[in-house]
Amino acid sequence: MRILVIAPQPFFQERGTPIAVRLLVQRLSALGHVVDIATWHLGATPSYPNVTVRRIFRVPFIRKVRPGFSAAKLICDLLLGFLCVRLAWTRRYEVYHAVEEGVFIAHFLRLFTRAAVVYDMDSSMPLQIVESAPQVRFVLPLLQRLERWAIRKATGVLCVCDALAEIAHAAGAQRVAVLRDCSLLPDDYDPNLHSPPLRQTAVRLLYVGNLEPYQGVDLLLDAFHFARQKHQDLLLTIAGGSPPEIARYAARAAALGLSDAVRFLGATPLSALPALMADADILVSPRLKGNNTPMKIYTYLDSGKAVLATDLPTHRQALSSHIARLAPPEPMPFAQAMLDLARHPEERARLGRNGRTQARAFHSKTAFEKTVDAFYAALEQDLKSKRILAGS
Repeated sequence: MRILVIAPQPFFQERGTPIAVRLLVQRLSALGHVVDIATWHLGATPSYPNVTVRRIFRVPFIRKVRPGFSAAKLICDLLLGFLCVRLAWTRRYEVYHAVEEGVFIAHFLRLFTRAAVVYDMDSSMPLQIVESAPQVRFVLPLLQRLERWAIRKATGVLCVCDALAEIAHAAGAQRVAVLRDCSLLPDDYDPNLHSPPLRQTAVRLLYVGNLEPYQGVDLLLDAFHFARQKHQDLLLTIAGGSPPEIARYAARAAALGLSDAVRFLGATPLSALPALMADADILVSPRLKGNNTPMKIYTYLDSGKAVLATDLPTHRQALSSHIARLAPPEPMPFAQAMLDLARHPEERARLGRNGRTQARAFHSKTAFEKTVDAFYAALEQDLKSKRILAGS
């Protein structure tokens, strides 16, 4: 099939949604589909068989777009809409695979074509917008109605987690599948072969991800401060973030007296993950907002190390006490969970073993590809049946 993937984000960059889009187009390419990716002017251009990256005009004053709602994002999305109209006018697509707000562009294109619309639902857009810009909370009911309309009109919806699948079912989606993110560790990663080097008795915590407020880095630093008062042999590494964000959090760490215990690595390539996780004892996700599960959770589980996360729906739908430690999103209880794991290496080992077993079974690249295969095989069969009926 000829597929237009509408990706309203920098592509490619090593962060959540662009990584998921890359995994998707790699699989669609392997299945023999011809794919055009309509995306912003930002990001590296990967090369895969049968895949062409098509970009909006370069916007000189937009060199970076942070996650969440922003004026820069609106400008890029408007230009993306014009690009998609031009592509749809000149090329005959059978499927518009629309990521996040790209679904509204896809539905507009569908007014003039017969292509199917696949809504790649990586988050609930109304919640994301309101969390990024609380001042527009008054339009939340309208945004939710628009989201339900986009879901109901789509040919199929691919949801990244169960919470989003529930929203899709409630809105009356025609077809729903859960396409969970997968681990970003190499397929041949073996935690038994990636053991940390000989070192002193310090227990090492690791956070990987961006440093946006919703990620809960303030909570992490406060909890770490309390935990260090009772257990001096704790070290924290934070991988990710821009220089201004790092400067702000480094200043906060210094104010808490943690400068000698917290290390900021900045933006870190995916290739560095195996070594980083090998040197850690506890992997933390202090996220405070959102209903979609962070992609890093599946990589954390696959590492074979203990996972500590906030006890919120964003984590609870993917984690349980069998494979991770969940703690309330408050400094003192989160600190107590750190201390419990730091003092009990056997519990860390148990959680690590169980988490890796689940990651290999349900969150591997193979599991991701099987879901894509099944979804697109059913979609292709439906389109063939409709063509046959239309011609009879």
